[in-house]
Amino acid sequence: MRNALKTAALVLALAAPASPAEELAPDALVRTISLEVLATIRQDKDIQAGNPKKIASLVEAKILPHFDFAHTTRIAMGANWRRASPEQREELVREFRTLLVRTYSSALMNYRDQVLEFKPLRAQAGDMQVTVRSEVRQSGAHAVSIDYEMEKTPSGWKVYDVKISGASLAATYRDTFAGEIRNHGIEGLIDSLSTKNRQNDARRAPINT
Repeated sequence: MRNALKTAALVLALAAPASPAEELAPDALVRTISLEVLATIRQDKDIQAGNPKKIASLVEAKILPHFDFAHTTRIAMGANWRRASPEQREELVREFRTLLVRTYSSALMNYRDQVLEFKPLRAQAGDMQVTVRSEVRQSGAHAVSIDYEMEKTPSGWKVYDVKISGASLAATYRDTFAGEIRNHGIEGLIDSLSTKNRQNDARRAPINT
C-alpha cells in the first residue's frame, strides 16, 4: 500500500489541473499542467536535488489550488464525518490536507522517467462529475492505471479523489481513521494527524537550515 500511495502522490503532483480560468475540459486541464510541471522538474536542478523549499513552492502553486480537500476528507472519514462538529471538520480537513501535501512533496523528489498516457474522456455535456483516466508507464515496470475523480465547482474543476488500479486513495485512510476514532474519538484522530504533521516538520527541519 505504501508504494501505491507514493505512485498516486507522484501522479497527482505531475497531473494537477490548470487554472479554471482557462475553461478547458478536465482531461485537457490535467494534460496541460502535466507538461508544465514536468518541464519545471526537468529544468530546475534544485528540485531534482530535493530542495524542500522549491518543491513546496511548486506544490503550492501548481497543485493545492485545484483540489477539494474537504471532499477528500469526507471520503476518508466515511460515516464518521457526520459525527464531527463543524469545528472538528475544519481541523480534520486542515490536518489531512497537510499530511497529503507532505506526501505530494515527497513524491516529487522521487520523479525519474515516468510517462503519463491519458485515455479519451467519457463524459456528457453538462456532467458535474467526471473521471479522467490515465496510465503511468516506467521502463522495467508494469503500467499502473490512475483515475482522477473530478467535480465541477463554482471555482472550476477540482480533483477530490484518485483511484490506483481501481482503489481509492482517499478510502485507503478510512480503516485507519475509523480505528483511531473507535479508540480515541474524533479529537484523538485530529491529535494523531497533528502529531504526524509535527513529526514530518521536525524531520524536514535540518534540510531547511
